[in-house]
Amino acid sequence: MDNNLVLIVEDEPAIARILEGYLLRDGFRTVQAADGETALQHHALLKPDLVLLDVRIPKLDGLGVLARLRQTSSTPVIMVTALADDLDRLSGLHLGADDYVVKPFNPQEVVARVKAVLRRTLGERQDSVRRFREIEVDFSSYSVVVNRDGQRIPLSLTLSEFRILAHMIRHPHQAFARADILDACLPESDALVRTVDTHISNLRRKLEELGQIGFFPALRGVGYRFFDPQ
Repeated sequence: MDNNLVLIVEDEPAIARILEGYLLRDGFRTVQAADGETALQHHALLKPDLVLLDVRIPKLDGLGVLARLRQTSSTPVIMVTALADDLDRLSGLHLGADDYVVKPFNPQEVVARVKAVLRRTLGERQDSVRRFREIEVDFSSYSVVVNRDGQRIPLSLTLSEFRILAHMIRHPHQAFARADILDACLPESDALVRTVDTHISNLRRKLEELGQIGFFPALRGVGYRFFDPQ
């Protein structure tokens, strides 16, 4: 994880300097942007390994930046906010953020979260391809295809859906508790455990639309399995 580039998107210079100092001390490289438009330009040119993205920034706010990034990129994003109404929008992380932190924060905690998110996302890229029956997951390109009738059909997934599928396909017959899925694939929070049901339901529906039946069966009182052993 040494030398990873972190894009700090923050319009308060004092906060940006503090974050930069702590990240540099832990071996990261950093680049700063004070508004949303500059953030998108830096991301396109420099390809950072992670983005620390404040919600309330000029020109294009953080949620707008995140939406733009998710159209073309799976770069990990940690949102930063100080406002309660933003927390309501971020709590489900439906917009594609990987984690969020709340001001005022401990800079050491932010660095710890950066490391945790990078461990998770970089770990996903270490394997190349995993196949189970007609489903093929490419961890390096964050892509999934279904092989059907001689055709390779792309499966369109959100980042959270991809992470759940990628995690569970490694152990296709193992039972996973909701909390285990959350810890491995989504930011850790007891309040978010039930959002796993929504992601699993969406994954199951998308696979069934391509003729892939029987995936993600629910285990009463436990959680889910990728596929029941035959």
